[in-house]
Amino acid sequence: MNLNKYLWVSDEVKQALAENRPVVALESTIISHGMPYPQNVETALLVEQTVRESGAVPATIAIIAGKISVGITKDQIEYLGKKGLGVTKASRRDLPVLLSRGEDGATTVATTMIGAALAGIKVFATGGIGGVHRGAETTMDISADLEELAQTDVTVVCAGAKSILDLGLTLEYLETKGVTVIGYGTEELPAFYCRKSGFKVDYRLDKAEEIAAAIHVKNECGLSGGLLVTNPIPEEFAMDEAEMTAQIDKAVAMASELGIKGKEITPFLLDKIKTLTEGRSLEANIKLVLNNARLGAAIAKALCSI
Repeated sequence: MNLNKYLWVSDEVKQALAENRPVVALESTIISHGMPYPQNVETALLVEQTVRESGAVPATIAIIAGKISVGITKDQIEYLGKKGLGVTKASRRDLPVLLSRGEDGATTVATTMIGAALAGIKVFATGGIGGVHRGAETTMDISADLEELAQTDVTVVCAGAKSILDLGLTLEYLETKGVTVIGYGTEELPAFYCRKSGFKVDYRLDKAEEIAAAIHVKNECGLSGGLLVTNPIPEEFAMDEAEMTAQIDKAVAMASELGIKGKEITPFLLDKIKTLTEGRSLEANIKLVLNNARLGAAIAKALCSI
């Protein structure tokens, strides 16, 4: 298997991994599909800075010219941000064609996990994971993120599943796939913009060291798949649950009327929710990503010390 043709890892990330220093993987869909330019680039660089200030090396991952690129440069982040929606939103299914054609792609949670695992990175911080979409009992619309968590050995730190999803079915799916869902300082699954969802996680752990210990034991026992760490948005930035439920319901109804589905549904809903909340949901999104970056760095540091 000649991975060198399809995988590029920055010298900084390579050196940190070789020296057993903490590295945190970061996704690139948030750059191209998550928010407009230049806010997308500013946010991506701020997340990297937050990881560094928290004592770890950031490794933003993207598909650049047909290579899974781990630890992309500031110029490459700028390039993805300017190209925006012109960059393919790349999940696992897109990799063979994008790599063979030498094209670009913004990595979803699933593809970022793949890139991190290939590079040897154990911790990945993101905003929220994909999950089981509302109405999936008829549409079968279930994010590839969940399947990736079941098979790829990377711990994902997030603010729960996006609240546009069916959170109960998402947890059921993860349970079926044997993915441990940990609540950081909480027994309840966070709902992205909101701290609570009404659904319980598998375990509450209050320290990064406890989470690192669980990762270590999983690795020692040869258990496949990742761990999901859910980290509630800080209280001062959280949005009102009743308001968000109402706005999400409106956005979902709009998507249904327009026949929007598949990989287009999440960016559409997030954009509509941003409009309906007058931009407050976007600000909350940025704050929760930064919060997850700090926790991801703390877990990566604790894991390196074991």
